[in-house]
Parts: sequence; structure tokens; C-alpha cells
Amino acid sequence: MIEINLLPGARRKARRGGGSTVDIAASIASMRERIREPWLIGGAAVTIVALAAVGVLYLQQSKRETALDDSLQKAVQDSTRYSSVLREHDKAEARRDTVLRSLNLIRAIDDDRFIWPHVMDEVSRALPPYTWLVSMGFSGVGQAQAPVTTVAAPAADSTPAGGRKKRRAISTLVPRDTIRVRLVGNTVDIQSLTRFIRQLEASPFLEQIQLAKSERANDNGKEVTQFQLDMLYSRPDPAMMKRVPLAVSVR
Repeated sequence: MIEINLLPGARRKARRGGGSTVDIAASIASMRERIREPWLIGGAAVTIVALAAVGVLYLQQSKRETALDDSLQKAVQDSTRYSSVLREHDKAEARRDTVLRSLNLIRAIDDDRFIWPHVMDEVSRALPPYTWLVSMGFSGVGQAQAPVTTVAAPAADSTPAGGRKKRRAISTLVPRDTIRVRLVGNTVDIQSLTRFIRQLEASPFLEQIQLAKSERANDNGKEVTQFQLDMLYSRPDPAMMKRVPLAVSVR
């Protein structure tokens, strides 16, 4: 059978058994001809990558938000559960601090009851022969003579709404006044003055012994050395002090 191609240049369609076939090479070539812009392909690829990255970040953010919500709910439950326990803990600490300050105040008063007997006893014990005192002065008072500070209930600092009030801790330490002692005396032997200072320094109730002034003077027609000593009263550790009961026999 003779076939005449009336369309020169056109491709013939091969038929086998009445079916049609697809020319892959022709399809690829057709697509290459249709796509003239390579930048368009690049833009599409970048868009696809960006959408994928946004999706991944969104999933991670959603997962993190869920975890934070769970942690927040748990923290709120714990705060509600232990709020009463924390309030009772703060009240117990406030009572402890108040009692401790009261005990420290009582201890300070008890320690400062016998300041002047201690000073006079140590001075008379350290006083060497041929040396006598003319005057003894002091500045400052002991805790037993100072006004007693009233122990006030601890106050609470204000915090934003919904927050826990922070307790303002009171100081349990009781301040004590510095007691300065000044001795003025005479001696006929300068070595006795040195011995007097050395023995005062060995006392647990006196410290920082300083010779403020020393000069020649005349006492009842006799030449003596007049001196002035400045010192501080020291409060020793109560564990180092030995107290004995005072017993008075009555006849």
C-alpha cells in the first residue's frame, strides 16, 4: 500500500497494533524549548526550600511551646501546693530570729553587769609598788545601763501581685557600746610604770593599752612621774570566764 505524506517535515506516527507510543526524547526537547528562563527554576527551588524550612521551624516552635506550657502548669501547681508551707517556714524563721535577738540581748546585759568591778579588780591587781592612781575616768556605758531596744515583729517587703512576699529578716546581733578607760597616776620608779602597762596588757578585760602622757611632777614636795594611760574594755569569751556564787556569812 502506497502512502503519500501531504505535510512535508512532519513526523510520522508509528502505529503498532493500533496503539500509540510516547517519544520521551521529543517530550524533553519540548520542555527545554518551553522553559526559556533558568532564573525562574532557581526562584522556584529557593521558594520550596524556604517553605520547607518554615515548616520545620514551626514544628519545633510548636513542640517547644507545648513543653513550656507543661512546665508552667507544673510550676503553678507546685507553687500553689507549697505556698502554705513557705508561709509557715517564714513565720518559724521570724519567731526564731526574735527569740535569738532576745537571748542575745539578755546575754549582753548579763555580760556587762560587772564592767567596773572587772576594771577595778584588774587595775588593782596590776598596780605595782610605789605607784598609785590619782583618777580613773571612762566614756561609754555597758549594755546593762543602755536603753533596751524593743524587739519588733518582722515586717514583710511588698512584692507585685501574685508574687510571694519576701520576709525582711531582723538582725539578731545586739550592738554594744565601746567603753574607753583613762587612768591618771603617779610613780616614783619609771620601771614600775613599764611593769604596770605590761600587766594591764595581760588582762583579758583590757586591751590597747597606750601611754598618752608621761611627765615629771611634784607631789607633796616629792618628785614623781605623772602618767596617763588610755585603754579599752574588752569583753572576753563567756566560756573563758569562771563564775562562783557570792556567799556572805552572817553572824
